[in-house]
This record gives sequence, structure tokens and C-alpha cells, in this order.
Amino acid sequence: MILATDTHQVELTTHEYKLELGCPHPLGANPDKEGVNFSVFSEYATSIELLLFDKDDALEPIQVIQLNPRTNKTFHYWHVYVRGLKSGTHYAYRVDGYQDLHTTGYRFNKNKVLLDPYAKGNTNALWKRTDALGSIDNLATSMRSVVIDISDYDWEGDRPINRPMSDSIIYEMHVGGFTRSPSSGSNNPGTFSGVIEKIPYLKELGITAVELLPIFDFDEENNLREVNGEPLKDYWGYNPHSYFAPEASYCVLPDAGHHIKEFRDMVKALHKEGIEVILDVVFNHTDEGNHEGPTINFKGFCNSIFYHLVPWNKQYYMDYSGCGNTVNCNHPMVQKLIVDSLEFWVKEMHVDGFRFDEGSILSRGQDGAPMLHPPIVWQIETSEILADTKIIAEAWDAAGLYQIGYFPGYRWAEWNGRYRDDVRRFVKGDSGLVGAVAWRLAGSADLYQASGHLPINSVNFITCHDGFTLNDLVSYNDKHNEANGEDNRDGINDNLSWNCGVEGETDNPEIDALRQRQIKNFATILMLSQGVPMFVAGDEVRRTQKGNNNAYCQDNEISWLDWNLVEKNADILRFFKHIIDFRKCHCHSTLHRRNFFVGEVNERGLADISWHGTKLSSPGWEDPHSRVLSFTLGGFEGEADIHVMFNMYWKSLDFEIPSIKDREWYRVVDTALVSPMDIMSKGQEIKVSGNVYSIKDRSAVVLISK
Repeated sequence: MILATDTHQVELTTHEYKLELGCPHPLGANPDKEGVNFSVFSEYATSIELLLFDKDDALEPIQVIQLNPRTNKTFHYWHVYVRGLKSGTHYAYRVDGYQDLHTTGYRFNKNKVLLDPYAKGNTNALWKRTDALGSIDNLATSMRSVVIDISDYDWEGDRPINRPMSDSIIYEMHVGGFTRSPSSGSNNPGTFSGVIEKIPYLKELGITAVELLPIFDFDEENNLREVNGEPLKDYWGYNPHSYFAPEASYCVLPDAGHHIKEFRDMVKALHKEGIEVILDVVFNHTDEGNHEGPTINFKGFCNSIFYHLVPWNKQYYMDYSGCGNTVNCNHPMVQKLIVDSLEFWVKEMHVDGFRFDEGSILSRGQDGAPMLHPPIVWQIETSEILADTKIIAEAWDAAGLYQIGYFPGYRWAEWNGRYRDDVRRFVKGDSGLVGAVAWRLAGSADLYQASGHLPINSVNFITCHDGFTLNDLVSYNDKHNEANGEDNRDGINDNLSWNCGVEGETDNPEIDALRQRQIKNFATILMLSQGVPMFVAGDEVRRTQKGNNNAYCQDNEISWLDWNLVEKNADILRFFKHIIDFRKCHCHSTLHRRNFFVGEVNERGLADISWHGTKLSSPGWEDPHSRVLSFTLGGFEGEADIHVMFNMYWKSLDFEIPSIKDREWYRVVDTALVSPMDIMSKGQEIKVSGNVYSIKDRSAVVLISK
């Protein structure tokens, strides 16, 4: 064993590495040309050991360094400099201290080998989750962190793109599932490298940003149930244990410490094609779970600081997240870790934005109560490093805090769950929703305007990773989660879906045609709404999960994108490409405004927006039976006017069309028509005669003026 003392260099064995006191900042393992500085935070530990390994699957360390609490500790930072140590070395910690579960919540356990909370990469070749439970020594089955030099990379001039939020079209995507299917033809399926191979597809689709499901390192063994003899996994990754390390399974060479390089390669390649990278981040809970969960890092370093504990019995965890524990986000040291993490991903990894899972937990104070001005939310809001970074909140948590429309901060966008629910109900044929749908189409001013927010604060979505895919939304009335091994009890029961007459797959051409039409209706509404549209990967080719609305544990064909669908459903893919392009071509005054409508009138006498039903200027706000809505967007500064008609009734209806000075109407979209007539290419729009347009049941029509 090597002992670090107050002398400049001391060697108690013949090992090559010399030890120096080191520095408390920055935290983590930070190499330079001469060695590596290690620093960790632990306020109540009595001793800390640093373990060095020569490879990721070594059963024993090549060196154990005992940090001296008198000389290798500055306030509550424990540190040492190891001269001669190189990048690529694997390391971990043992931390000792008092165990006082009931009164203080201290859970120090020297038998547990811990990851560095600031590690830039980890490996799990030996990992056995069950050994991280209880009191046994888990040295031989622990995960290891990797020393990574983040300074040695050629960005080739790359920077975050900083595209205006109003111009964004977000594509929610799982890194593994995007290319893990053999149908992808990927050379490195399920990895950051695999995403690079599919960039031409993303570019052609027309999206402007990928929003990646969690890529912070997580433990796939989190879910240990078996179904039909096959173990289920934590597929989605919403149980992170490391906030600076890319997920090892998404890397081709994690054992060599290539985590940072491979992620950067993906970001750089996406940026070259104008595609931003938004990370879905989980700062509300961790993989360590409740009092029965494993000790991976935070429990072993600072359990009583990092988590919300039950005040009257601190062996238990407050569970505002619904996942076993809750991160104490507004403790100063936890705030530091969160902001350090976000700034690292922007400065060093060139990430363009973040979506915060169960973001309302960020607004809970150390007592668990919601705060009017939560420090961590405002630190993120006001950080100069994050000033041009997109920040999006899932503005609710599992304990009932729901903050849609009033999440703290000015520029925080929100996943608009009200948009999802109102649009789903309208398209499936529920009545009396035209007023609510008009609010959603116009940017949800009823939710955001009073608080000084803008349409860009609303991220509009109909589907996401959690719930039915778009194909399943029009193919299933009920969830079918039997494969999850919970007797179909998991997942929400009310999906606001409609199967169009048959549950699940069908060979009935009429029902399939109706489903195709409904998918196109949803896509049209999404891309014609004010705010920021988002859809989930595979919706554009009718990806199905066979009715599973909670596929968090399905790392298999249920969740993977089947690339055969690109050809099979080429007509739907074509529709998505064209409706995305249509949104892009009608941007400034019509389809993605920065501000809400104010009644401004253009030179042709058209207001910025005017509402109708089947009759002009008669939207039927008070009609409890209405299932139709139409509206006109007046174009300014040379933009075309747009007239949109939705008939979600089960019979064809005639809609009046407004007359327009010095221009005529041309049809762009009619979702009742078959491809390629359902949406016309730019310049190929078809002139509309007369002042009435007959719209088939459950269809949408879009006209532009020329």
C-alpha cells in the first residue's frame, strides 16, 4: 500500500508511481503530461482509498493509495496527484466512515468499491449488481472508472449550432435502438458510431435536432426480472449512476477509454449536417435506488447530502421520482455537480441542449417542498456557458407536482402534455374540443402568455418514448405489456387512442388506409402548430411496439427500429419529409412564430390568424358536438397565406374557403388522398377552384395562396 503524506514524494514500495498532495479542483481524474490529479468530495468520510488497475477486468489493483485525512484533504475534498500515471488507467475508490442509518443517514461501507462521481468513462466487464448490495466485499465484481484525457481531440472548428428554438424540429431517439436491429446494416450496431452511419437518413428526413434518450452511464442490470427465461434490462437508461460519462454499451471500445472520443465523433458528424444534439438528462434520481438498492458511488461518498432522506428515519429515501430515491438538487454541492455536468457537456462535448426528466424535482428544496425560486433552476438559467443552450423541462414529477405553464425560469421550454392529450382526443374523434385544440395550434397562449412566456416555451408532441408509438396510437385501444413480466399492470391505462376498428395488426385494407390517414392527420397538426414540434424515431415509418406502451425493459425487436419499414412504408416516410419541409418553408410569420398572435392584418386584409368551422368565421367554440376546425394564417413580408381544414367527423363535410385578394388557393395537403397526391412537392401544388372544398371523413387539408 502507498501512503500519501505531507512530504512532497514518498514511496513505501518499489512501485513506479510517485505521490504528491494534489489539488482539490477540478474534481475527478484529470491527467496532464506528468501524471493524474484525483479529487473527490466526501464531507463525513473518515478514510478514502484510491485503487489503481492496469486493465478493466483486473481482479486486484496494482496499487492502493491511502489518502491521508490530514494532508490529502482540503475542507471536504480528498485529493492526490499520481506522477507518471497515464490516461487509460482504470481506478475506483473505497470510502470508510460511520454507519448511522436512522439518525444521520450515513451509509459508509469500506467493502464497496465505488465509481468516481466525476468519471469521464466507466467499464463494467466484471460487474455484478447483486454484489453491490449488502455488506460483502465486491472488489472482484465492481465497475471501474477510466482516466481519460479530454484535451486531445480535433474538433475541426466545430461548435454548438445555436439554432433558434423557433426553427427546431426535434427527433427523439434511443442511441441503441436506432441501429441495434440487424436490419440496420450497421457496422457497429447500437452505438454512437452506428448513429453516424445513419446521418444521411436523418438529413433527408429534415429534422433539425436529435434528442437522445439518456446516454449518461447507467446499469442495464437494473431490471432483474426474467420473462420466458430471458432477462429484462434497463433499456431506456433512466437510471444513471454517472453524470459525466457516456454509456459504455454505446461505445465500440469502452475498455480502451474511448467513451469521450466516440461521443464527440458523433456530435461532430451530426453538426456537419446541421443537426443539433439534445441530451435527455436524469438529475432527479439515480441507479442506486432505495434502501435496498446497490452502493455504486453517491451512497458511498455522501448519501446524507446527495439524496432526500425520510426525516424521521433516514435509512429510507423520499421518493418524489417514483424510482426509489430523489436527488437533493438544491443542496449546494449537488447544485455544483449538476451545473458542472451540464457545462462539461456543452464546453467539452459541444452538446446543444438538454431535456430534464421529471424536471419539477429540480424545483424542490432540501425539505422536499416546491420553491418559488429554486437555486439550481436559476443557476442553469443564468449560466453564461449555458446561455445559448436549449433547456427543456418535463414539468412534472411522480409525487404530483405539475408545472406546465409555470415552470420556474424564463427560457425553459416544457414538454406540453396538454398538447399531446388534446390533439390525441381530437383526432380520435372526441367532440367539444375545438377550443382547446385552437389553443394548442396557436402555441398554447392559455398556458404560457400570462407568465411572460412565448410559443417557443411549448415543446409540442403527440408521442414520445413513453407510451404508444404513432402507429400503435391508431392501432390499439388498450396497452399490451405482457412481455414486461408484470401481468400487464404497468404503463398507463388511458392512452387516448383508437384502433380504427380492429385491435392490433390487420390485413383489412380499409382499416389500414384509415390508420394511414390518421397518422398523416397527426403529422399535419404537429407540423402546423406554433411551438416546437417533437416526434419519436420510427413514427415516420410506422414503427410498432405491438401495443406495448411501457417498453423501458425491452432491449429487443419490440423497441428497436426495423429498417425494413423504410421501404415498406415509404409513402408515410415521404409524407413526413414533405410536411417537415413545408414547415421549414413557411417559417417567420406563419408556422413558427416567436411571439403569440396579436390580430395584425396583412396587405390582403387577412389577420395573422382567423378561426372557422365548416362556415367561415364560425368556429363553433361553444358547440359540444363539433369535431371540425379550420383556420387561416395571413402571411407577411412576402410569405404565402395558409388555410387549414380539419374534419375529424366520420362523414365527409363541405368547408367554405375564404376569398383572397389578388391571389388564388392551391392544395398542398389532403390526407384522404393516396401517395403521392396526399402531399405535393414545392412548386407542384394543385389549384383549387370555387369557394367550397369537400373534405372526406377524418381528414386534413392544407392550402397556400399564390
